[in-house]
Amino acid sequence: MELKGKKVAILVDQMYQEMEVWVPLYRLQEAGVETITVGAEAGKTYPSKLGYPCTAQKSYNEVSADDFDGVVVPGGFAPDHIRRHPKANKLVADINAQGKLVAAICHGPWVLCSAHGMLKGRKVTSFFAIKDDVVNAGAEWLDEEVVVDGNLVTSRKPEDLPAFCLACVNVLKK
Repeated sequence: MELKGKKVAILVDQMYQEMEVWVPLYRLQEAGVETITVGAEAGKTYPSKLGYPCTAQKSYNEVSADDFDGVVVPGGFAPDHIRRHPKANKLVADINAQGKLVAAICHGPWVLCSAHGMLKGRKVTSFFAIKDDVVNAGAEWLDEEVVVDGNLVTSRKPEDLPAFCLACVNVLKK
């Protein structure tokens, strides 16, 4: 329980990548972190790409950066839905501005692209198909399993989850 007392938001929406929600959620819980699933509507169940359900415990309207020690943005096609909500983008930008963990995997950096310029001058990775979006948002894109730039943790795909989760835990320890 190395991280007891920490709280992390995990953003959810339809078409999320199953492993990129559940593996970080369970790994963080194993470390003692309280995880809260956050979506556009509290109580709404969002299906993954394969239909696996995840219910949002809170809505973007109910939370603020002050409530959390970090945020995880999963991949799949959920990030394209998440970033359509200005309050989701603000939540991520505010958590980043406070120097807290911002972690995104696969297509998750799409949300970071919409989070008020937070990628300018940062080193990140993502699924290769959104490399241009990340670069156009001002980031330096690297093809590595995990990239840590201060409080920012990014990875490319589900196979990178072990390194991604370890980096998230290490950033939360600081």
